[in-house]
Amino acid sequence: GYGHTVPLSDGGKAFCVIYSVIGIPFTLLFLTAVVQRIIVYVTRRPVLYFHIRWGFSKQIVAIIHAIVLGFITISFFFLIPAAIFSVLEDDWNFLESFYFCFISLSTIGLGDYVPGEGYNQKFRELYKIGITCYLLLGLIAMLVVLETFCELHELKKFRKLFYVKKDKEDDQVHIMEHDQLSFSSISDQAASMKDDQKANEPFVTSQSPTSNDSSLNN
Repeated sequence: GYGHTVPLSDGGKAFCVIYSVIGIPFTLLFLTAVVQRIIVYVTRRPVLYFHIRWGFSKQIVAIIHAIVLGFITISFFFLIPAAIFSVLEDDWNFLESFYFCFISLSTIGLGDYVPGEGYNQKFRELYKIGITCYLLLGLIAMLVVLETFCELHELKKFRKLFYVKKDKEDDQVHIMEHDQLSFSSISDQAASMKDDQKANEPFVTSQSPTSNDSSLNN
């Protein structure tokens, strides 16, 4: 939301609201799906490869990999684009160009700096398309880096400090209830199995004692 192109009519504003309500969740789902697939090839497999192939500690490899990936992302999506924008935009210096890259890729989007606004600029339409692709790829790269740092063991331990701890008494009650249910179900199953066995057993005819005595006398 840079603020330069805005709807003016009531119908345009209503359409913008409806489109945003539908488009934003689908965009987040799309970015999440893409990041989850990219991080397998960019982060998890390289770390696992160096851990298994070279025998390095997995935590150390993960830290070094996250630092290197962060440096590459800053170079290719902040420093180099800032230098390009400072050349293509007449009124921007390097600091203003870097500021635009950071504000855009951090999804703040203040709108105080917008590239490609000069009508006399050469290849303006192609320039706008290139900026759109840059913002999309840069946002994906930022999410990949953040996900990579979040998977570090140290940050996982730090995040556990903010988790809500469960009461031990409640946990024990749940465990006892689960055990009671399991014991009762086992006893019920055993009783039903015994009943089935009795039902399936053949009838045995018991001989009367008189017949036994007569056979012995004979």
